[in-house]
Amino acid sequence: HQYVSSSSLPSAVSKLSTTQTKSSPMARLLFQTHTAAQTFAPSPRGNRRPAPAAPHAVGFLRALFPARPPPAKAELLRLIADQGRGLETQSDPSRLADIVSCIDALAASAPDADTVSDAAKLSGTWRLLWTTEQEQLFIVRNAPSFRTAAGDVLQVIDVPAGSLNNVITFPPSGAFVVNGSIEIQPPQRVNFR
Repeated sequence: HQYVSSSSLPSAVSKLSTTQTKSSPMARLLFQTHTAAQTFAPSPRGNRRPAPAAPHAVGFLRALFPARPPPAKAELLRLIADQGRGLETQSDPSRLADIVSCIDALAASAPDADTVSDAAKLSGTWRLLWTTEQEQLFIVRNAPSFRTAAGDVLQVIDVPAGSLNNVITFPPSGAFVVNGSIEIQPPQRVNFR
């Protein structure tokens, strides 16, 4: 299953994963983490202080792609923007093929990158942008049958604790949570149970 996720903070770095296996160089390219995004107040014109350092995850992205991120990332985000987290893709094989092609292009852009060894980079709360994972799509699609709507769909990853929790929120206070454990297998795989 393909699983693309992002935090609600737009300046963060992204990552890609799968439902059963977290892996690939896109682990930092298709999901955005809360710890990566920081907002800095603009400096007054007369105040010549140094610019703030880039967030840690942004530095990771710059290390992978020194000049600029690959065009496939922007194309992927464009392709999934109107797909309702993957609900619309289920009936559009052409769009699915285009999305998978972009994911493959991102994977090919940094095939040897170690995307899982640094617990600080992988641990965090991640927001789903797109998936083919049928169980999650079923819950999101059928939430109105229960007089509710699905809110954010999240993954909470804690590498030192060896845990991964899938969370589907139902505002204002409900949630469906699936707890699991993870096993890190560098350079690009995290097994989920």
